[in-house]
Amino acid sequence: MRPVWVEVDLEAVAHNFHVVQKLTGAGTKVMAVVKANAYGHGAVEVARRLRQAGASYFGVATQQEALELREAGVEVPILILGFTPLEDAEATVARGITQTVFSLAQGEALSRAAVKLGRPAAVHVKLDTGMGRLGVPPGEEAARLIEELAKLPGLVVEGVFSHLARADEEDKGPALAQIRRFREFLETLQRKGFVVPLRHLANSAAVMELPESHLNLVRPGIMLYGLYPSPERRPEGISLRPALSWKARIVQLKTVPPGTAISYGGSYVTERETLVATLPLGYADGLRRALSNRGEVIVRGRKVPIIGRVCMDQTMVDVTGIPGVAVGDVVTVIGREGDAEISAADMAGLLDTISYEVVVGIGPRVGRKYLPENTKAAGG
Repeated sequence: MRPVWVEVDLEAVAHNFHVVQKLTGAGTKVMAVVKANAYGHGAVEVARRLRQAGASYFGVATQQEALELREAGVEVPILILGFTPLEDAEATVARGITQTVFSLAQGEALSRAAVKLGRPAAVHVKLDTGMGRLGVPPGEEAARLIEELAKLPGLVVEGVFSHLARADEEDKGPALAQIRRFREFLETLQRKGFVVPLRHLANSAAVMELPESHLNLVRPGIMLYGLYPSPERRPEGISLRPALSWKARIVQLKTVPPGTAISYGGSYVTERETLVATLPLGYADGLRRALSNRGEVIVRGRKVPIIGRVCMDQTMVDVTGIPGVAVGDVVTVIGREGDAEISAADMAGLLDTISYEVVVGIGPRVGRKYLPENTKAAGG
């Protein structure tokens, strides 16, 4: 096995799921969002463990992600949160996958597939309450859409939802305005005689700080993996456990004299005799090139600097003065070793981005190991 891997602590994922349950209460179901390969953690294994923990629904971004879960034996409801081409409606219905809709044409395509296959097609209608992305504005247009969808043979309007754009900010005003618009629309539906079974709005930030958004279903994503939606917002009393560690092994050690240029472009030149360790990972694996001469890794419990440009497949670090360092030593790229820690948020800060992008960006050629290793998560 290539000496670069990610370790995913499935018990940490389960712990974080139970934090969601405590915050939302028994009357609220949890749709665990496992899109983008469970934010880089591995969708199938994570979904299996979350099902054991009590997840009643899964959220994904694409039909391909939903089908992957079905092929792995995950049979609980799955909502495709994004768009699926109309010509692919039959595959969605055939596997009992729920589709987000925001147009009548989508509903008609799913209805035709449902009639042909002789099985119902469930849909959730997406409202745009302030994200400016997918969805129908809440109001008469959306009410008419739901009314027309409800008339289509084989189609079941199971849910209505929206997405909060700024719930992770200290100023909750914009999020509260979206919540108000969504609730007002639900009241409009009720006056028209429509009661949609599932109503959901809360993402991770709202789960933690906006209980008025919880309704009867919530959609946590990033918090399930032990990461906070925003580095500025860590609510008191909420303790998440990071599930992911990223590791590699030193494959070469080499002492070079002062004045030695390291990596492409000679952007780093040693000022003293330097012990250089080469690691077998690079930007093709998700270790961003912007970390060149800026990032760090942990070797034998101490942080050491990345020197020179991060290459596509290899990276060099300065391990001068690390006692006992040897070829084969495990290096921590993200995670904790002793008192030293490099979090996804730390790396994101150096890159002027968010922790989501860091973990999602860890590439498919980096193997995933699941802890505890003797745990076999059930399907279903």
